[in-house]
This record gives sequence, C-alpha cells and structure tokens, in this order.
Amino acid sequence: MPAFTLNRALCLQIYFLFCIMPFLEAQQTLIPKELQCEYLNNPIGIDSPHPRLTWKIIDPRQGSKQSAFQIFIATDSNVLNNQKSEVFHTPIIDDAAQLFNYRGDALKSFTRYYWQVKVWDQNGISSISNINYFETGMMQMSNWKGAWISDTRNIDKKEAPYFRTNFDINKKVKSARAYIVCAGLYELYFNGNKTGDHHLDPMYTRFDRRNLYVTYDITDQLIKGRNTVGVLLGNGWYNHQSTAVWYFHEAPWRARPAFCIDIRLTYDDGSIETISSGKNWKTSTGSVIFNSIYTAEHIDNRLEQPGWNKPEFDDSKWKEVILRSAPSDNIVSQTMHPIRNVDTINPISMNKISDTCWVFDLGRNISGVSKIKLKGAEGTAVKVRHSERLYKDGHTDLSNIDVHYRPTDGKDPFQTDIYTLIGKGEEVFMPHFNYKGFQYVELISSKPLELKKEDLTGYFMHSDVPPIGEISSSNPVLDKIWTATNNSYLSNLFGYPTDCPQREKNGWTGDAQIAIETGLYNFDGITIYEKWMADHRDEQQPNGVLPSIIPSNGWGYEWGNGPDWTSTISIIPWNVYLFYGDTKILKDNYEAVVRYVDHITSISPDGLTDWGLGDWVPVKSKASAELTSSCYYYADVMILSKMAKLLGHADDHQKYSTLGVKIKTAFNNKFLKKETGLYGSGIQTELCVPLYWGLVPDEMKEKVASNLAKRVVADGSHLDVGLLGTKAILNALSENGYADLAYTLASQESYPSWGWWIKNGATTLYENWPIDADSHISMNHIMFGEIGAWMYKGLGGIKPDPEQPGFKNVLLKPNFVKGLDRFSAKHTGPYGEIVSSWKKVGKEIIYDVEIPPNSSASLQLPLISNKKVWLNGKIVEVDRMELESGNYQFVWK
Repeated sequence: MPAFTLNRALCLQIYFLFCIMPFLEAQQTLIPKELQCEYLNNPIGIDSPHPRLTWKIIDPRQGSKQSAFQIFIATDSNVLNNQKSEVFHTPIIDDAAQLFNYRGDALKSFTRYYWQVKVWDQNGISSISNINYFETGMMQMSNWKGAWISDTRNIDKKEAPYFRTNFDINKKVKSARAYIVCAGLYELYFNGNKTGDHHLDPMYTRFDRRNLYVTYDITDQLIKGRNTVGVLLGNGWYNHQSTAVWYFHEAPWRARPAFCIDIRLTYDDGSIETISSGKNWKTSTGSVIFNSIYTAEHIDNRLEQPGWNKPEFDDSKWKEVILRSAPSDNIVSQTMHPIRNVDTINPISMNKISDTCWVFDLGRNISGVSKIKLKGAEGTAVKVRHSERLYKDGHTDLSNIDVHYRPTDGKDPFQTDIYTLIGKGEEVFMPHFNYKGFQYVELISSKPLELKKEDLTGYFMHSDVPPIGEISSSNPVLDKIWTATNNSYLSNLFGYPTDCPQREKNGWTGDAQIAIETGLYNFDGITIYEKWMADHRDEQQPNGVLPSIIPSNGWGYEWGNGPDWTSTISIIPWNVYLFYGDTKILKDNYEAVVRYVDHITSISPDGLTDWGLGDWVPVKSKASAELTSSCYYYADVMILSKMAKLLGHADDHQKYSTLGVKIKTAFNNKFLKKETGLYGSGIQTELCVPLYWGLVPDEMKEKVASNLAKRVVADGSHLDVGLLGTKAILNALSENGYADLAYTLASQESYPSWGWWIKNGATTLYENWPIDADSHISMNHIMFGEIGAWMYKGLGGIKPDPEQPGFKNVLLKPNFVKGLDRFSAKHTGPYGEIVSSWKKVGKEIIYDVEIPPNSSASLQLPLISNKKVWLNGKIVEVDRMELESGNYQFVWK
C-alpha cells in the first residue's frame, strides 16, 4: 500500500477518534426506567398524601451520573406527552437522588395521576422516562359510603358466610373500582369470576386498631345490564375457632367476620355511581363448612349453591344481612406486595398404600396449599393431611408440628383438609382461607377411589416479593443452603414475617431480626416491613414494651420478649434504611424506638439487662442471657443515636450516644477478661456476639477474634451456637481476618451445620441442629437464616454504606476463601444491579465488579502473598480504591 494511502487512513482514524467519537459519546445519556410509586409498579388505591416516587437509570458508560432531575405529574397522560403538567412539576433539581417525595397540592381521592421523570447526566444531556401512573384510593375515612355487614353474631358458627347483591349498569363504564375492607379474610367475585389473583386478603393486623382495605380494577369484569357482586368470608386471625397454646381464640377483637365494600363506577359521561354494602345485600352459607387459618378447611360440595355469584341466581331463600360496627376507626390502604400462589409444584411421586390411601411427595418443603382432582360417589369423604415428614410405614407424620395444637374434639384435625364429594363427575378442591407447611400430602378416603400422580398439585404461597439477589458458586452444597434459606424466608412471609408456616404461623420478632438482611439482600421486601413496623406501633404499650410475636392477640407481653427479640423495633427500620436509603421508616418509628429504649433503661440502671430468651436452641453451650441481651440493648441505643442524628434530634443524639458509652463500659467491666481476651465463659456465642455488635474495645478486637477462631477450631470447626450466635458468628469471623474459617464453618456437611441438613435431604432450613430432636424440630424455620446474608457480605463482600445508604455507595470487600474456586453475588439495589464475582483460574484470581449507574463503590482489595493486582493492564499499587459506576476486572497474578 502506498505511503500516501497509509497517511490518509491514519488521518481518518485520528479524526474519528478525536472528533467523531466524543460527539457520539456525548449523545449517549442515561435513560430513566423502572418507575415506581411507593415501591410498587403502577399501584392503585394508595392513601399516602406524599407518595414516594423512585426510578432507576440505564447508562452503559463508565462513571455515568445523574446530575439533575425533574418530576412531572398530570391527570391526563396526553399532557405529559407534551412534557407539561397541569397538576405538579418540580423545578430542575440539581441532585443525584432517585427518590422523590411528592410535596405538591393535596392529592384528590379516587384519581389516577400520570407521572414521568426527566433526568440529566454529567454532561447536561437530558432524557425522559416513559409515563407511569399511580392512583389514589379513599385517602380519608370520610370517603367510605358502605356499611359493615355480616350474617350473624355467633362466633362459633362453623359455616363460612356468603354474600351477594345485584346492580344494573345502563351506561358505558369508563372505569370501575372495588374498595373492600374485611375483618377476617375474603374472596371477591363479579359475575361469577374471582377478582384478582391475591390470596388471604387482607393482611393480618391488630384488627381493633388498624384495618387494611384493598383496591381492585374491575372494569373488565362488568357487563351492561344486570351485574352481581359476591363476597365469601373466612375467619382468618379475626375469628379464630381452633385452639392452641397462644389463645388465638381469646383475641380481644374476636367476632364473626364482616366486611364493607364500595364499588365506584365512573361512566363515559363523567357521572359517578357508588354501589355499597348495606341492608340490600343477602347472605347464606354454602360448601365451605369450616375454615381455620391455623389448621385447615372443610368443604362439602353437596352444599354448594351453583351460580351464587351470578346474576341469574335465585336468592329468594337467602337471608337479610345484619349491620355491624367497624372493628376500628383506622382503615388504611393495603399498599404492599400481596400473597399469591407463586410457584406450581407437581409431585415427584405417589405411593398408593391402599384403595383408600395415597401419599404424594412434592419433592420439597413449602408453605401453601394443595389442589386435588377427585371423582367418586356422593358422600365420599376425603381427608387430605399435610406433613413435613413420613413415618417408616409411609404415612404422614405430624408429630413435629402439631405439638402446640390443643383440639377440643376430633372434628378439626391439624393440617388436614376434609372434602366431601357431590358425586357428579370430576371435582376440584383447594382451600380458600388457609395455608400449611408441608412436603407430603396423604389422602385418606372413606370409599375406594382411582387417583393418578397428576391429580394433585402443590402451590408455593407467600408474599410475592420480587427477587433481587442471586448467589452461585463452585460448591453445590453452599448453593443449596442459599436456596433452602430463601425457601424458608419466603415460606415465612405472609404480610408479616413468621417463624414457621405450620406449627405456629406467629410473627416471632427474634426470627425476623435475625433474617432481616437475608431478606433484603434477596428480595424487594420494603412494603412488607413497613406494614409490619406499623403492626409494631399498634402493639406497643405506652411504656414501650412490645410482645414477642407481632401481630398479637395479647400473648407475648410476658414471655419471649426483651431486647434480643423485640429489638426488631430498631433493627428492622435501620436495615431497611441502609438498603433503600429512605428515611421514612426511621421517621415513622422514631418515637416507638425512644419509648422502647427508655423502658429498657428504666429497668437497667447499671447499663446491663438479662431481659430476654437468650441464645435460643443452641447446639450444646448456653450463653449468658445477660451478655446477649445487653449486646442487643447496646445495639438498640446506638441505632437510636444514629437515627436521632439523621433526623435532626441533636439532644437525643447526645443523650443516647452517652448511654451507649455507659452500656459498653459496664458490659466490658463485667464480661471481658482483658488479660485473656475472653468474654464470659469463652464459648462461641459469648465471643462472637460482642464482636458483631461492636462492644469489643478497638485495642481488644484482634485478641477476641483470635480467641473466637481458636474456640471454633477447638469445637472441630463446627457451630456451637443458637439463634443469636448464628447471626453473629460468620460475620464476626470474616470481618476480623478469619474469612477462611468462616467459610469452613458455613460449608460443613457434618453435624452440626447447615450442610448437614442439606446432605440429609433438606430443602428448607430447620429449627434445630439435630434432625431427630425430640422438640423444636419444625423443618421450615428461618431463625438460622443469617447465612443467606453472610454469603453476600462475607464472600462477595457487598455491603451498604451507612454514609451513603441505599447502595448509593457500595462497600466492597470480597474474600477469596480457601476451598472455594468460584463465587458470584448479585444484588439489585435502588440504583441497579451490583455484581461481585470471583474465580480462581490456575494461579490467577479474576475478580469482576459491576457498579450501577449513578452510584459508586469503595473497594478494599484482598492482599495475597506473592501476587500483584492488575487492572486494565496496569499494576494496582494500593489496596483501597474508589470506583465509579461501570464494569471492572481485577486480576491477581
């Protein structure tokens, strides 16, 4: 090629690189996406006067930032298409925030608001989002028009009440909404079709203090002419007819289920009509002859009233409803992810024991329900028993989960649905108002039947929180532990976190504070936790005391509570704040935390407390309850001090900071042996809990951590902790230079360990370390679930930065542990997906990092002897780096 051609090609290349490329890059910009209101996609029926608007952004460029944003809100989407707003718009706000609280004029009830966000990047280039919407609901109690109705005042009546009324539509409907609030549970129908895909609505609350209503878009369910609305009510936690040790049946609010509904029709001509519950409704009973959220449901198809929720049904034999007072004067929107049948699970096997007995195995332990297809003679009764394990003879064994049930007769067997056939072809049964914890389903029929494996289906039911985390590694047992942890977490999420989905279904606070980070790393659960903290405020006594289970019927104020359990009042809000960067949950709960801490202080004049259950279900060594409870007292105080500073309460910040010093000093004076570096008797829990919660003096941390490591090795590199110890031990080791030992502990496959459960067939986490324990042996418990969060922290090294929460800045400190060849952690935070992934290839270690747009990371690079770190072909000379958004690959070689 001639020299002239080379020079010309070189000139063109230089021109492109230095003239054209900068212009093209300048045209790239960040794009707003995934708009949400109140952390939900296009929600309807919200009540918040200041709804929170959030968004993420897409931008593949390294170091991309949002420099400003502007919000537009209108009631007409066409207005927004012209980038105008007749309702509200902000000025251009020079801020990188991706969370905005509406602060305009008061929002109107029953109104759809369209909104979009315009953002500017670091170069001043703007981009605007697609249009999303939110829709307000009642907004205030005075907007309700309907009456509370029921069928009787008899709390002992077993049959579920059915309700119906007709209404006519003679004009074209533009939109239609149903607003329903219920004391108990409900299913809503229009013209014979169930409305929505939710289950077990509304969520459980302290019914005499707060009730939740749900909003449905029913526009497509209505027809011109005669329409019918039907409501089926269940007992839920409101009218608990089954008896157990927690006195559910003695709840102060207990009454026959009741409901109130407003159906708001907006016509094309602009007129509005509201159809409400009242004396014009009729009621009867039907095929649901018994239902208990705790035990099971009984259905007799011979009593079914076909078409009861359709216009053509003859309701002349139905009775008048009765009017009831509202359970509380606080009815608010259920603005949260609903409970759904999320996964469909087909049995892996069916064992026909006889012509009247079959046992199905789903292959995994779940919370939820079973659906069965049956065909048999009229009057055939089929008992459907659900269990987590089997007896040696192949029958279902409920002895590990029915221990707290106190039946008064044999008519309400535990976790056993009872179906009676009408005998008219194939019949399909599934409970309406119950869920269970189970892997095995045993059918026992009063008459011979023919069944196939395909006749039974399991449904994994739980609050349908979006998954936002992922773990994968070269160790299949570790991956199965992560999956089992998530299975147990979801199995215990039903509008509030529970301990187990079978034996109790209680909102045990201790289990929830242990599992909070596991939940937040893996699932977008803020709506559940905000609701549950409202439950805390409802349950808190004037002196600050909380019950050990929340919500509560009154049980738990005298047993099981104390700082190690009910520190949920501070630990949950603080962690939600760290993960989302949203201060609302801190503001909402600040006064409750103050009352709680002040109560502990009033009964702990020396700065120490023994109030609490202590290290529940330990392997063998029992830690001092005063030691562990005092650690949680200190944690509460320090969280409160931080909350006070963030919220501008300077005097409180000083007050509780000083109290924290007092507690820490008293704690170390009593429990720390400075000459040896041991706490208490030197067992695992007594060493790791002070390390994790920050009570160890800085100059003693290395010695205490060394003693913890020695103790773990002396215990065969196996666990010797209970519930409180499992929260702390892996973190205390990996955060203090013993990540290899932490991994050894986490990945053990012999007793006692998480891997021991997996090797013995577990698909969920257990309540006790020995799988053949005589007590405390639920096979679906979340209380040992901190390991799921530790994988993100201790191996992937991903943590939120308290100084820039919500992962605005990500703290990264990966550990390339011995015995593991590959590990990857992914978490989608408010700014997007964070990836921390490493693998060992020959003598090299390759570490890939992804930081989402508009965020940053503080990376601490592991020091590996005889290896240097390379990035982009250059040696990295430092062990700490500040990273902009983008993708990075580090290589140790």
